[in-house]
Amino acid sequence: MKFADFHLGQVIEAGPYELSEAELLQFARAYDPQWFHTDAAAADGGPFGGLIASGWHTCAIAMRLVVEAALAGSESFASPGLQYVKWPQPVRAGDVLRLRAEVVSVRVSERRPSLGILDWQWQLFNQRKLCVLDLQATSLFQLREAR
Repeated sequence: MKFADFHLGQVIEAGPYELSEAELLQFARAYDPQWFHTDAAAADGGPFGGLIASGWHTCAIAMRLVVEAALAGSESFASPGLQYVKWPQPVRAGDVLRLRAEVVSVRVSERRPSLGILDWQWQLFNQRKLCVLDLQATSLFQLREAR
């Protein structure tokens, strides 16, 4: 999608994305090697009753779905950050995730008319319709100078 295609209140949906145990373990071992992400036996006796995905892995899955559904081929080039990120429920191997992204604001920078600014809320839901990720992101788009 191009920046001009986004509008306030717009909802973009994507997925499904099924998380395998092999992928969960590979990400956790490489980037978030805490025991409840990497050690199935220990995790079984832990507070989540089994292995759970890293929250950062959940964010990466959401990013992939956002790129596939909206950002591929766009003028998007960066993000200055997130307003918040929450993981209300754990993600487990075998979960099937779906993205819902809602546009919160769309504007062109007054100081830099070649900069488009998009604020949007991303949520991931599992197959039981439980929210497993909730965040608000800002995306920047390189626009042509107004003439």
